[in-house]
Amino acid sequence: MSDWTGRPGTLGTDDYLDGNALAGPLSEVFAIDITAALGTCAGCGTVRAIAEARLYVHAPAKLLRCPACDGVWLRLDERDGRVVVDFRGLTQLTITLG
Repeated sequence: MSDWTGRPGTLGTDDYLDGNALAGPLSEVFAIDITAALGTCAGCGTVRAIAEARLYVHAPAKLLRCPACDGVWLRLDERDGRVVVDFRGLTQLTITLG
């Protein structure tokens, strides 16, 4: 078995921190205008700015769709005082800092 880096072995409890350790770096990333970020579509490979995608708001959740193939890039669901963002339609999100 190998971990995500391709190294053999298993990961022990000393090898990780909890998700709170990302609070600082993630707040820097998501405290920006996300519409300028580039999304890479998992369906067709198109790379476009989030602002160029199509947002559908008439469903139970907001759906952001690829402007090329209409695949769902992300789903934003707001309910019960929570926001859930599902990015599974993007293979990556590229954000320019600074």
